[in-house]
Amino acid sequence: MHNELEITDGMVSLARQLPSPNFSERPDDGIIDTLIIHNISLPPGKFGTGFVDQLFCNDLDCSKHEYFAQLEGVKVSAHLLVERSGAMVQYVSLDKKAWHAGESEFKGRRFCNDFSIGVELEGTDFEPFTNEQYETLASLTKELVKHYPKITLDRIVGHSDVAPGRKTDPGPCFDWQFYKSSLE
Repeated sequence: MHNELEITDGMVSLARQLPSPNFSERPDDGIIDTLIIHNISLPPGKFGTGFVDQLFCNDLDCSKHEYFAQLEGVKVSAHLLVERSGAMVQYVSLDKKAWHAGESEFKGRRFCNDFSIGVELEGTDFEPFTNEQYETLASLTKELVKHYPKITLDRIVGHSDVAPGRKTDPGPCFDWQFYKSSLE
């Protein structure tokens, strides 16, 4: 996997492409310089359900689970999802603005979606992520840093870092030290 992963015209090789309508153009000065790591599972704690794909593509039937009632009408996306198996799904071109960070601020700049790439890990705050996810995330991050050199180690953050008090992901079970050491 390490040698085959490439970014071409905003698209990540090896990622299953599933276009989301939930994106917009980046601002003219929207230099991509931040990577935001998230976690998601739908319903919470359930993996491999396909509901994340449906949410990001506006196809989620909110009557399928009681938790989904709060997602009625929500329009969100991420650039990529790394599933428990390590497989990737790409919803939005890296050159476009995915709707992943919401109300956010990083290093004095608001609206993080304008200048960031959002990667979701299939998971929760309360369970360890898989080795396959860390391997894929490390390979992806190395390629992102090559393609977007303004993304430096100190600009790789969690959703909780850009929306403190509102978001907690990727959560305490995400091993930042292990992940960042795999990038060196």
